[in-house]
Amino acid sequence: MNATIALFLAQDGIINGAIYALLGVALVLVFAVTRVIFVPQGEFVAWGALTVAALEAGTVPGTAWLLAVLGLAAALLEVVRERHAMSVAKVAVMVVRDVALPFALLGLVIWAAPMRLGLAVYVLVTLVLLVPMGPLIYRLAFQPLADAPVLVLFIAAIGVHFSLLGLGLVFFGAEGFRNTPFLDMSFPLGPMMVKAQSVWIVVVTLLLLAALYAFFERTLLGKALRATAVNRLGARLVGIPVRATGRMAFALAAAIGAVSGILIGPLTTIYYDSGFLIGLKGFVAAIIAGLASYPLTALAALLVGMLESFSAFFASAFKEVIVFSLLIPVLVWRSFAAGHHDDEEEE
Repeated sequence: MNATIALFLAQDGIINGAIYALLGVALVLVFAVTRVIFVPQGEFVAWGALTVAALEAGTVPGTAWLLAVLGLAAALLEVVRERHAMSVAKVAVMVVRDVALPFALLGLVIWAAPMRLGLAVYVLVTLVLLVPMGPLIYRLAFQPLADAPVLVLFIAAIGVHFSLLGLGLVFFGAEGFRNTPFLDMSFPLGPMMVKAQSVWIVVVTLLLLAALYAFFERTLLGKALRATAVNRLGARLVGIPVRATGRMAFALAAAIGAVSGILIGPLTTIYYDSGFLIGLKGFVAAIIAGLASYPLTALAALLVGMLESFSAFFASAFKEVIVFSLLIPVLVWRSFAAGHHDDEEEE
């Protein structure tokens, strides 16, 4: 391997690491606020790319129908669960938010899909469809289990993952798609030719990470999320609406996943099940950082991306094994660092 090949591998590692950083940060955010290990994070990546692909093909993506169904189901569940505390104003807000808006979006997509409105419009429509799914999935699958143990929430997350995976196959089929790049051009950088789409990925990742930092440090809602992550019960006692912070965390995770899929769609062929493996590598980065630190997660994601890239050159058949084997020394080290605790109750 010479210096030129190393530069190409480093470029691929940085691009992959940027995506893994976004997904890892989203996983840490959701876990910190809700204690949910959000296994379906990768589905939003695949659905982001595939929804854009469906719109580019002039067809109505299945995600538009799913949003309407999820909104209707969430409204019905909330009516049943809180029927004794319902007021006319609350029902009206719920009907508008959970039923009228999703069905209006569905009608708009059905009308606009055949009109070839351009990539920028398709990206916006994709985000409008996918971001509200995060809070709706939280309300349907996780909010009723908010006080359950982490293992129960993890099992629920696996169930949601398999449900979304099956729906992805129904919506988009088994065929893979590659989207139109934002800028279809390349430019020289030393001995390399760098695609403009690769630069987009790095720039958008840095902007999103900076925006998340500003959100958590400067905004009242961001500080509420941080407080919920530190002490859920204490946040509830001081008046922070824990349910609302959980929904916000899932909305941010859905947005990050959708943006990630939109960014990588032009560079690689995305299938309905591609998101799981991509999200799993973001999960590796989050585990290395202890599911607690956003900066460490970003750095660990860069490490995962570089390791994957160079492993593909030296041992392409084992690159996934090498990446996931990175967890073994980390978990062993954390096991010894945490010490041992006697689970038996002292009498």
